[in-house]
Amino acid sequence: MLTSSLLAASMKEKPLSSLCTPALVVDVDKVKRNALRMIERCQKLGVQLRPHMKTHKTLECADIMTGGSRRCIVVSTLAEACFYADHGFDDILYAYSLPLDKVERCADLSERLDLFQILLDHPHALDELKKRPLRDGRLWHVWLKLDCGNGRAGVLHSQPEAISLAQAIVGTKGVELTGVYVHCGNSYNCRGVEQIQAVAQETTDLTLQFMEKLKASGITCKSSIGSTPSCSHPVKDMGKLSEVHPGNYGFYDVQQSVIGSCTLEEVAVKVLTRVIGHCPHRNQLLIDCGWCGLSQDGAGKLPTGYAVIEGHPDLKLLSMTQEHGRVEPISGPLDYSKFPLGFLLTLIPYHSCATAVMHPVYHVHSEGRLLGKWIPTRGW
Repeated sequence: MLTSSLLAASMKEKPLSSLCTPALVVDVDKVKRNALRMIERCQKLGVQLRPHMKTHKTLECADIMTGGSRRCIVVSTLAEACFYADHGFDDILYAYSLPLDKVERCADLSERLDLFQILLDHPHALDELKKRPLRDGRLWHVWLKLDCGNGRAGVLHSQPEAISLAQAIVGTKGVELTGVYVHCGNSYNCRGVEQIQAVAQETTDLTLQFMEKLKASGITCKSSIGSTPSCSHPVKDMGKLSEVHPGNYGFYDVQQSVIGSCTLEEVAVKVLTRVIGHCPHRNQLLIDCGWCGLSQDGAGKLPTGYAVIEGHPDLKLLSMTQEHGRVEPISGPLDYSKFPLGFLLTLIPYHSCATAVMHPVYHVHSEGRLLGKWIPTRGW
């Protein structure tokens, strides 16, 4: 029987080609470089980095992104919050407009951790906090979710209700207004650094203007904006904020390369798949990766289909069913001799967040040699 050390040594000797497919593989060296660049970027700006865990949902990547501190993170689900709390993380912000069915679970975390923080954008959520005071004199630490142009969750920055809600939070016993939280998600519509920085500047300006309105009404608290594009190419005024909260940058993806956040070479996560069929009557290859291994995010957005096929710019992932993918040439006939059955193809995903969540295990490697596995948390 192999000991754990011998088993680990044996694993390190194995190449990526030894994996059963479809397999999600993570280049840990790229993750470390991506994380270090973001840490250094924020240090230069003089702003606190609060990395988002939603893309990878693993302990190992969280350690890399926090520089080993296990402090000051953002999560998008309570499953993530509990997972990280169970493994020694603290100062956790649950950055999802407070679901009313989850107040008690949030209370448990607030009473258990040194600092657990929640987000709200509606007075009904504040009413629920009033009904559930925390024990031992603890405070609910609340961030106001503000919409500065993203158009998803949040109270609109220009509406009087935003200031009114902030005042209501401050005026509620047992509740503290910790900060104002803004997602710069409209940066995902950008193409190139100039457009990214224009959106980052506008979001920063609107956030800082709102903070001045709060100050004029006697309220001071933190401010935070975030998105991987805006934080990959920050503007100087972002240094006037308290925090930033990007998340996808640890892995990056094709979408981020199209936006201009990164280069394709900086993408750290890929999916391995094998050719399992030749279909000359359709001029196609059949592969063993369907939408269960990749997700359908990015449909119609790339000339190469649902992903970039590494080393084969002339191929297109045309369509997928649950466990199958159809690959065809962008033009001309396929040379099937180049793609025998069992041939390994590497897919660079359009959206790494969506692809990662399809896999229960990430296979971690350095320079193509397997190092081990990362097991992400799942659920809500």
